[in-house]
Amino acid sequence: MNSKEDNYLFIAWAIALAAMAGSLFYSEFMGYEPCELCWYQRILMYPLVLIYGTALWKKNSDVALPGVILSGIGMLVSTYHYLLQKVPGMTLGDACGNVSCSAQYVNYFGFISIPFMAGTAFVIIFATHVLLLLKRRSTV
Repeated sequence: MNSKEDNYLFIAWAIALAAMAGSLFYSEFMGYEPCELCWYQRILMYPLVLIYGTALWKKNSDVALPGVILSGIGMLVSTYHYLLQKVPGMTLGDACGNVSCSAQYVNYFGFISIPFMAGTAFVIIFATHVLLLLKRRSTV
């Protein structure tokens, strides 16, 4: 594995770590209770910290292959969650339990919500991993 591959793995790991820290900040320090879809996004994001961290530590990008799958699914969940928040016709009731999935705890600049931030992290991780795979393919 060369230093370029190390950089891709580091970027994916750092984004996953920042997303995990951000979600914990909003729930533990700000007191925002996560909805059901937020929990699904956490379930998909938190293992990415371990997956990409292990791949970095072992200097083996093959270890990180599950990361592309988890981040791809996470992009879909985040997109759906964001649409629930921003498109009025998408809300079909509060099937999310105690906390409504359409509730917006934060709304920076009128469009940046927690699912938007999670979705952005998933997209960056997915794109970084795809670039890593393309780089590996071109050197083989």
